Amino acid sequence: MRSAPTASSALSAFNAIGAWGRTRGDDATASHEDHPSAPGATHLRAVFISDLHLGTPGCQAEALLDFLRTHPSDFLYLVGDIVDGWQLRRRWYWPQSHNDVVQKLLRRARKGCRVVFVPGNHDEFARAFIGHQFGGIEVMQDAVHTTADGRSLWVMHGDYFDGVVQCAKWLAYLGDNLYEFTLRVNRHLNTLRARLGMPYWSLSAYLKHRVKTALNYVMDFEVAVAHEAKRRGHHGVVCGHIHRAEMREIDGTLYCNDGDWVESRTALVEHLDGRLKLVHWRAGARPGKSATLSDNQPACVATAGVVT
Repeated sequence: MRSAPTASSALSAFNAIGAWGRTRGDDATASHEDHPSAPGATHLRAVFISDLHLGTPGCQAEALLDFLRTHPSDFLYLVGDIVDGWQLRRRWYWPQSHNDVVQKLLRRARKGCRVVFVPGNHDEFARAFIGHQFGGIEVMQDAVHTTADGRSLWVMHGDYFDGVVQCAKWLAYLGDNLYEFTLRVNRHLNTLRARLGMPYWSLSAYLKHRVKTALNYVMDFEVAVAHEAKRRGHHGVVCGHIHRAEMREIDGTLYCNDGDWVESRTALVEHLDGRLKLVHWRAGARPGKSATLSDNQPACVATAGVVT
């Protein structure tokens, strides 16, 4: 049996990721792409993204790169499941676009953005190195973000509130494999839809919104997370894990889920005045033209929106 890697060896591996793919002049173009005054760029105070699942065919890396290029920020929170270790253990999949995402994140940190990585269950290997940094990216168990208008938001992935992950990991692995099968079907379906001139549509998201058991699971998860944030004395919580973008108040606590970059291409953003907003990034969208899902005013009133 191999011994567990040391913190220094793992951090070296993380930094090695940042060394991949530097042969195409990425750094030379980075300052123009990420600069707040670049044409069409929308400078934000904070961006929260999760569930990228780098290392899987389902990751919509190109759309994410497009979003990151046009949304520079002072803070960037990576709210878990950034790299899918579960799937990479089964089959290695790492195209150039996934490497470009890693480069983009490391570049953000080098250019002064505070980048915080809160590992999830799919990248739980990184939890062994909480308190360390790689390439300027901080690895934390959870984090607290204070908005420009003074609200305290607890930032964590959310898998600790998932009874399946915590108590029956074999069932979580089975569910993950079934989910990957659904995504494969979804990719073929959307290839056909694109040929017919029809927009992107998520089969797995449709099933989650229609199956009563899934809806009950989502509701229980949201309530449990919001209640824990309130118990800890925070105004709200930002999480991921369930791949369902949402922003609403639960018993006086603001619940925010930033969604994912496998199905919905969603992110939670904070504007410079403290306003929070969920955005859905359309493929090829221009800055300011992405669909708004929900908008949260400084007074902490969330308005439910519709994905378009």
